[in-house]
Amino acid sequence: MASIILTLVGPDRPGLVSRLSEQVAARGGSWLESRMAHLAGQFAGMVLVSLPDDQVEALALSFEALHADGMQVLIHHGAAIPRTAPPDPLLVLELVCQDRPGLVRDVTRVLAGSGVNIEEFTTDILSGSFSGETLFHAEARLRVPTAIGTDALRQDLERLGNDLMVDFKLTDPAVG
Repeated sequence: MASIILTLVGPDRPGLVSRLSEQVAARGGSWLESRMAHLAGQFAGMVLVSLPDDQVEALALSFEALHADGMQVLIHHGAAIPRTAPPDPLLVLELVCQDRPGLVRDVTRVLAGSGVNIEEFTTDILSGSFSGETLFHAEARLRVPTAIGTDALRQDLERLGNDLMVDFKLTDPAVG
């Protein structure tokens, strides 16, 4: 079986996910994971599928109809799908602060400097409940190297929080 990552971008409209999933299923594939969103009037997504090796080319050809409708579909060959979790602990970071240019750069610089791997990163803009100001909200699933530890990462984030007035919460999803 081949591990295939599909990336998609194009005009959003009803039925896109259905059309895509029909093509995967028609070739004996399994839809394993996906992240999809409506961004600036466009549909953007990533999908991990498992597919018989001899069906990869047929799947690629089946997307020509989507290409004709303005959807760009790229196919990437992935590595074998691991069935065990990585040994480093998983933490969830949630932060909220006043929006400003360079914010994602500053937060991810701290994480990269600590050797943290970002497995999932979701951001959005919110309206402050009382002030109406624009707030930036992010949630990230992080793999923190055991050698670094949660306390050291928390201290690095607290320094960033003090400098940029960022409120953050770092939690272990296994603890709840």
